[in-house]
Amino acid sequence: MQSYPPLAQALVDQMRAAAEAEPARAIAFQGAPGAYSHQAVRETVPDGLPYPCFSFEDAIAAVSEGRARLGVIPVENNLHGRVADVHFLLPESGLSIVGEHYVKVEHCLLGPPGAMLAGVRQVTSHPQALGQCRKRTRELGLVSTSYADTAAAAAAVAGEGDIRVAAIASRLAGELYGNSLLLDGLQDADHNRTRFLILSRTPRAVRAEDAPVKTTLSFEVKNVPAALFKALGGFATNGINLTRLESHLRGGAFVAAEFLIDIEGHPESPAVARALEELAFHSKWVRLLGSYAMVPPEVAAP
Repeated sequence: MQSYPPLAQALVDQMRAAAEAEPARAIAFQGAPGAYSHQAVRETVPDGLPYPCFSFEDAIAAVSEGRARLGVIPVENNLHGRVADVHFLLPESGLSIVGEHYVKVEHCLLGPPGAMLAGVRQVTSHPQALGQCRKRTRELGLVSTSYADTAAAAAAVAGEGDIRVAAIASRLAGELYGNSLLLDGLQDADHNRTRFLILSRTPRAVRAEDAPVKTTLSFEVKNVPAALFKALGGFATNGINLTRLESHLRGGAFVAAEFLIDIEGHPESPAVARALEELAFHSKWVRLLGSYAMVPPEVAAP
């Protein structure tokens, strides 16, 4: 799929026109209007103008090229893991991470107007949403099919009108496209949260003495035994907490891996500076992606 369903496209055109008229207020996100990324934009920048983009690359480009002031991109979900492709798009983007935000994901089963739950046989949505509702949809006996994003699936279901097909998406999406609400709270666990990062062309001023601070960085270890152990040892000896560690291979060779990590602390604090110096010594390269105010754990996942 390389375009939005007609119902979504009409809203996309309206929102893009408004955002492009005021790029200083434009906030880029991936997906159709009503996506959880759209919800994240509304929660993080209430006075911003949501700028819908078809892909993560498009959303990042909108910020890089100055068509949007900020971008809001999902990176991980506490039920279904990391969001595909973002782990390598972030280091390549050249943008700075200036904040984080957590969205409570409350999935709805949405049918076309007039649909009834008893008549639904198939459910469609983004693979992340399907994974977060896997147990419930299996209990309902529904066959799952993937779609580009949750809100676009809701728009397609509403527009096509097949009462045998429903979508998993947000309540906001159902309201925007006129879907029938068949079930709410469809997610397998009530603590379902997605973490979003806020991206900007320029870093946001955050001081080492501000607390709490989180820093995201990427690096590639040297292709030697115990490379990762040595690279990360400085964080342990300096008492720096790692809150995320991801690895991926690049370039088609199954050799040294690249890593994306989040740490608690600012690069200018003495303990973090010592840990980063040790990391750099045992790595081919280290790239700081941003330091920003950390959302406290009790707020991120209450």
